[in-house]
Amino acid sequence: MPRNQFQRMIFALLTVIITVHGYVFYSLYVVNGKLLMEMNGTNSVLSAINTQGGVYMFGRMLPIWAVVIVEFCFAYTLECLLGSPLSFKMACSMFDPRNNHPMIFETAIISCTVLIMCPAMSFIAAFLYYPYYNGFNIFTLLANWIELICHNFPFAFFSQVFFIQPFVRFLFGKLFAKDIAARKNQAEPERPQDEMEAIADIFKRMDEIQERLEHERRQRKKLAEKIQ
Repeated sequence: MPRNQFQRMIFALLTVIITVHGYVFYSLYVVNGKLLMEMNGTNSVLSAINTQGGVYMFGRMLPIWAVVIVEFCFAYTLECLLGSPLSFKMACSMFDPRNNHPMIFETAIISCTVLIMCPAMSFIAAFLYYPYYNGFNIFTLLANWIELICHNFPFAFFSQVFFIQPFVRFLFGKLFAKDIAARKNQAEPERPQDEMEAIADIFKRMDEIQERLEHERRQRKKLAEKIQ
């Protein structure tokens, strides 16, 4: 996992690059592909897009690469300013990274990120792809927003949990392999070498948890006495 601002920005960059390309493909080919082919009388989605002169966005036809760039700019900005910091805070409010398994905590962060980013990006997309040629109506915008969330949320959750985030973590691990190895050597205690050491380590951790709980109990008792 990233440990400084530069690494967080690189991690977000890798995530957004893969996610935006995945969403553009999902939107054009999976959700709207059949409609595009029927409207333009073609046998492929790419031919349909070329026939109509590009992808409709913000009242005009744009090439696919322009659509990717526009969505990337919005997604990367939101991820850095909103998605990444808020998802970490939300995950910390539900799980303690010191006591819970790293996989549980990472899955919580991914879920919170999807919970934040999917409605936010769907709202932006509702503006970008709104049919302005029919005029503007706020209720149509809200209806389109809800429809986009319904289409995007399942894809966002399952793709992030099972494909995108594992792949991004793999790439991140390759890019910062030396830093991660140095951090592990400094932070990780020596692992148990046999069953007896493993059992002793478990009891040691149980004692540490018990001491922490006892300390928290004493703090709560002192606070209650002060209030009374």
